[in-house]
Amino acid sequence: MKRVVLERFPAGSPWGSWPAEEYAAQRKHEGIAAEVVMDLASDAFLVVVGQREARSGH
Repeated sequence: MKRVVLERFPAGSPWGSWPAEEYAAQRKHEGIAAEVVMDLASDAFLVVVGQREARSGH
């Protein structure tokens, strides 16, 4: 299944800050199966969903 990126967050966030995880948790609370993955090439955390989930209007 193809993944769709909902949001990107730089890996260099301040210590104790987890913006990608917080964003994904908010999406999960809305019923969207979001997860955080690391994109090593861009040194960023990506919040992604499966393509079918992304088509649900969110």
